[in-house]
Amino acid sequence: QVQLVQSGGGLVQAGGSLRLSCAASERAFRFYAVGWFRQAPGKEREFVGAISWSGGRTDYADSVTVRFTISRDNSKNTVYLQMNSLKPEDTAVYYCAADRTTGTERLSLVCAEYEYWGQGTKVTVSS
Repeated sequence: QVQLVQSGGGLVQAGGSLRLSCAASERAFRFYAVGWFRQAPGKEREFVGAISWSGGRTDYADSVTVRFTISRDNSKNTVYLQMNSLKPEDTAVYYCAADRTTGTERLSLVCAEYEYWGQGTKVTVSS
């Protein structure tokens, strides 16, 4: 069982930046790919981006590529989502999720592929 604890988020003006963190207490976390998803009010949860277990591969949704960056520090069992040039349409609850992919650089864009989820953190971008 991997428990994911998210931090960061909050209220920011358009054009600003925020960094979200996703931390796990288990060292096995380093064997998991981590995805970030978001869900805006009244909308389905959508893929934001993901990073492979090694950190060697990342993938992003078209709507956030260039503006968002995912990184990980496996020595701290933590993955980060750096969000720059935020827009009001980025307003949502953001979730991190873990998918055990030891030995592969596979990344999934599908919620159902992820086994463990963080509690979610709200990001509000004002215009």
